[in-house]
Amino acid sequence: MPASPTLDPRRNVFRPDLAAQSLYGRVTAQRYTAGIVRQLVRSSVPLRRVPLHAAGFDSEALFGEIATVYDEAEGWAWVQLERDRYVGYIAADTLTGDVRAVTHHVSALGTFVYPVADIKSAPLLQLSINAGLAILDGDDKFSRLATGGYVVTRHLLPADRFARDFVDVAERFVGVPYLWGGRTRIGIDCSGLVQMAMHAAGLDAPRDSDMQRREIGGEVLVPDNLDGLQRGDLVFWPGHVGIMLDSVMMVHANAHHMAVVVETLPEAAERIARDGGPKIAAVKRPVARVA
Repeated sequence: MPASPTLDPRRNVFRPDLAAQSLYGRVTAQRYTAGIVRQLVRSSVPLRRVPLHAAGFDSEALFGEIATVYDEAEGWAWVQLERDRYVGYIAADTLTGDVRAVTHHVSALGTFVYPVADIKSAPLLQLSINAGLAILDGDDKFSRLATGGYVVTRHLLPADRFARDFVDVAERFVGVPYLWGGRTRIGIDCSGLVQMAMHAAGLDAPRDSDMQRREIGGEVLVPDNLDGLQRGDLVFWPGHVGIMLDSVMMVHANAHHMAVVVETLPEAAERIARDGGPKIAAVKRPVARVA
């Protein structure tokens, strides 16, 4: 039995030799496994389609993310991330079996883990927005991690509290370099910007722009003159997405500027068309999180 044509390999674990136990009866593989739960212990880790360090990457896994490991060989772990279900290969030594419940997440665009509660000490590692942490205790200045080290308390929120507006979060990335597959302030791509901003606001969002176009919100019918857009609307081209700041201005990570920038939607649409690109394919309006 071949893989179902409806099964997207980006979010379903199957290869000719191995597949997730949950896919038994839907795909044919030599064996099936339930996998082993692990947790990320590095700042951010490239998630690759193939187990090669020289290969480009399609996404990144962040500190504290939960991943199910289905195979491990030659230093690579074949995993599925719990939050967005993305599948790929990451370095096996970036995972731990000592899985700790996440109590807080990073709400600042980025922060650091210090060995002691002193900002003048040399940081142990940096953390991205949305990184998940297990906090033991702390005060209004520093919080102590169960895994060791200290983080500035004002850079954190409890796991059940989120930013009020995902568009505000997206604007904080302005100036960050464009990076295909990126999900951090070091580098980010267009769909990564949407996903990270929405996750920070407690909203679910899949990883890639085609998934986001299918799954986020409801479609908005917009006339050719682009009237009627609102803050938070997502504007899609094939392979690209931007976030409206208001009825005219849009923030997006793009390869033209090689950065996250703010520009008018008409300006962006005209440039894309002038360069031989496609027209706007859809506008979607996310459903707001209920406080």
